[in-house]
Amino acid sequence: MRKFLKPLLTITLLITSVSAFSQTKDVVVPEEILTRAKEWVAALNLTDVTKKSAVENAVMVHLTTVRDWHNDHPSSTVPDGINPVTGNKLSDLDKQIIADSAMPSTVHQTLMDDLRKNLTLEQLETILDKYTIGKVAFTMKGYKAIVPDLTADEEAKILSFLKQAREQAIDYKSMKEISAIFEIYKTKSEQLLNNNGRSWRALYSAYTKKIKEAKSKQ
Repeated sequence: MRKFLKPLLTITLLITSVSAFSQTKDVVVPEEILTRAKEWVAALNLTDVTKKSAVENAVMVHLTTVRDWHNDHPSSTVPDGINPVTGNKLSDLDKQIIADSAMPSTVHQTLMDDLRKNLTLEQLETILDKYTIGKVAFTMKGYKAIVPDLTADEEAKILSFLKQAREQAIDYKSMKEISAIFEIYKTKSEQLLNNNGRSWRALYSAYTKKIKEAKSKQ
């Protein structure tokens, strides 16, 4: 029995104004999440021990709460139906995102409040990038490659969309869900380009053709 209890750390978190939870909730943090939170925060090189501990606790509690909500609300808890935008039948991924999106918004807000209280904007964004494996920079680099004459205004608006995606995506457990959240904002970015007189489909087609031609010459 002892070996099963070893990788767990119990943290008591006082949660206020969260109707879905009791006022005081014991959050059992797995060793994997404890290690991940410490590694993420270590990248910030914080010298203030109090702030470092506060950010570590905020991240590990948030990661654990997201995991627990996800595990307690599988896709099977969402009835079959259709996507009202596309008319397609809801996939398991669609239903899992719906289930996870019902997590109380205070879980997200508590994390963001704690991060803003203890970190600079640059440090906060570093933590959000850790959650989403650097998808903002990676995706932005892709847009610049596909649209080499991207204007400063277009770049700023697309970056804003991607940062919105990043903050929203941190409340989802799986990388498939995180990628799906980013797809929502990528669609908005591509529509922005279309609205500016560009053809995203043509731009993407030209880019992939260029890549294939380059590979064939290697």
